[in-house]
Amino acid sequence: MDQGRISLRGSARGRFPGVDPDVLEADLLSALERREIEVLFQPQFASATGAVVGAEALARWRHPTLGAVGARDLFAVAERAALVSPLSRHVVARALEDAATWPENLTLSLNITPEELGDPRFAADFAALIGRSEIAPHRLMLEITEDVLLRNLPQAASALKALRGLGFRTALDDFGAGYCNFRYLRELPLDALKLDKAMVDGVPADATALAVLRAIVTLGKALGLAVYAEGIEDEIQRAAITAEGCDYWQGFLRAQPMPSESVLALARTARGMGHG
Repeated sequence: MDQGRISLRGSARGRFPGVDPDVLEADLLSALERREIEVLFQPQFASATGAVVGAEALARWRHPTLGAVGARDLFAVAERAALVSPLSRHVVARALEDAATWPENLTLSLNITPEELGDPRFAADFAALIGRSEIAPHRLMLEITEDVLLRNLPQAASALKALRGLGFRTALDDFGAGYCNFRYLRELPLDALKLDKAMVDGVPADATALAVLRAIVTLGKALGLAVYAEGIEDEIQRAAITAEGCDYWQGFLRAQPMPSESVLALARTARGMGHG
């Protein structure tokens, strides 16, 4: 999850000055019923070629008075309203609907919530949902964050193992934002490591930051993991993470979250195909 794209509003996640939380939660329920929660996509690029290789699905709520509410605030409101599972299912369904029009070479990344991964039925339910879509499992990357794992690591490992056995790929997201517990790398069936923006801030000018990045990328490669860098905002950062061996990146340097049709348009451009 790209930290650069998140803008927390209010004094805490999902709370807005002067807005009654109960009213906001009721607004969210109505928005779900009316399919007003939109899904945007953050393009991901191959470091070696610059080609668009896929995109991460992100939820956005266009609130009538508050304006755009980002994913973290949105899910914080949903958690208080006990609407996380309905919201996540809505986001996944809309993302799959949009990505069904994408060419086979583009992948779709989906964020998995703690509530979902903690449900023993999640793996079977998710596989059934994907089975009704036109997206092959190997084109999906399921992203999990550390807060998911802190709640129940054995359950998370079991669910991910079942999903991976069905052909889905899995990634540990926001690596470097929390405790960086290396136990996760030993016990989880992973295909990719997504480095948090904090891991690339200061690179390459900060020698310590560069050394840490280099060590983490080396570790990822030793484990056979693809390495993504998030929050890339300037050309110097992009060149540095490429030189250090990061396979893919995403960030505002090339693209902000955008509608599905814009992802397709970008992928068709010379730069999106890795030329220029």
